[in-house]
Amino acid sequence: MWIFSPPWFLRFMVGAFASVVILTLIWQWPSVQTRRAASTEGLAITSHDTTDHSPQGKDPALIELLHSISTTSEYFVDYPLPPSEFGKMGKRLQVLRDWIAASENYQMTAEQAESLRDRVDKTAISLFPFLRDPSQASITSLSHLRQRFELGTKGIVIPTGQGTFRYACHLIGNLRDTLGSKLPIEIVYAGDSDLPSEYRDFITQLSSNITTMDITQVFDDTTLDLQHGGWAIKTFAALASRFEQVLLLDADVVFLQAPEAILDHHSGYRKTGALLFHDRLLWQGAFKERHEWWEKQLEHQPPSQALSKSLVYNEGYAEECDAGLVVLDKSKVHLLLGLLHACWQNTKLVREAWTYNMGYGDKESWWFGLELSGAEYTFEDHYGGMLGTLNDDGSRVCSFTIAHVDEHDKLIWYNGSLLKNKLVNATAFEIPTHWMLDGIWEKGGSKPEISCMKEAKIRETSKEEKRIIGNSIDRAREIDERIHGFVSF
Repeated sequence: MWIFSPPWFLRFMVGAFASVVILTLIWQWPSVQTRRAASTEGLAITSHDTTDHSPQGKDPALIELLHSISTTSEYFVDYPLPPSEFGKMGKRLQVLRDWIAASENYQMTAEQAESLRDRVDKTAISLFPFLRDPSQASITSLSHLRQRFELGTKGIVIPTGQGTFRYACHLIGNLRDTLGSKLPIEIVYAGDSDLPSEYRDFITQLSSNITTMDITQVFDDTTLDLQHGGWAIKTFAALASRFEQVLLLDADVVFLQAPEAILDHHSGYRKTGALLFHDRLLWQGAFKERHEWWEKQLEHQPPSQALSKSLVYNEGYAEECDAGLVVLDKSKVHLLLGLLHACWQNTKLVREAWTYNMGYGDKESWWFGLELSGAEYTFEDHYGGMLGTLNDDGSRVCSFTIAHVDEHDKLIWYNGSLLKNKLVNATAFEIPTHWMLDGIWEKGGSKPEISCMKEAKIRETSKEEKRIIGNSIDRAREIDERIHGFVSF
């Protein structure tokens, strides 16, 4: 069965493509590339449902295709991309995606399949050196990384260190004791100094089915420096997790519905396998350089359905993604490769030179990696809302949080912790009384200063929402009493 194209058409397409690529390479690198039988950034395998009557692995078109893949792989390895080329990295990942599809679906001999998998793995290692296993002399291939994912599993991943440990414990109390979530939880840290054994022992005993993972024992930290990388650990935690379907949470998140609701019922997630949440609509027109850079990286591909609806991208607002919660199904190859792009953006060299200069931390790397890699994804319908209390004249809802809703406009989670303002008072909790969607933000001048939303419908938090937050606060206070001996706040 030829699931990509009939043999004569494939021979024609491969030959035509190779000619175009060679001419392009001659124009761009005349002193070197004219001596290479090159095929580069755009090799794709087209899918059709036709029948192949040739003996397995013997068709000349297949042999020619495998040769082109081999040549392209050598080119990718020999000519690595500089850290500024986000768009070209996305194109290479789209090529890699097609190779993986061929390795899994093409009717070839075992030797041909093994050779193709080897090419995929070598290319992946050249693009992402962190895939090397630091505990073994051998290379951890992309194939082995995929085998790390346990078939059909779903779980929560919380990266944390000593600085956010208290909030992570509060979050577990919120999830397990208040909402009754049964999803397994992985706590991810970067070395013993990031989260010492005393902390790990405590957090795993808070409830059942909680494990820990040292990310530096999974990936080679040479190009990552995750022990000092702050937000950078998040993308790698999602990638390294044993769960196929990952809910990646910031430690200061608070849920108002059990997270199982997203995995089981969110139609956008069930359609695409990737769900992201919008940040606040702020500072329209203030980051022209950022937008010009985004557009430059995306200049060779049309915007996805998700990006075409973006108010940030199309109307010049500042920040697109609130990465406090990211939901990904890594069993989908296109999403796994999009996640690899996001990880690459958070490697030390790339994040310091570009990612964290063109955005705030990791937040834009999620959608940008998926977009550039050609992966379909879903954003929530609304931009970040406000959950807090009324101001003095009752015209605004004010707080230090960002709130998010489900597809039915019901509150599902917010960030900022159970505290009223974690940057000002480490012991003052608050139960929000009101919330607002789609209003105008009035941002505080600095993080410790309160923000407000105005000019939209003011909604009261329900009795059930107040009960959930109140019970979560009670549990947080109990946890605080137990950790006060080794955690200062």
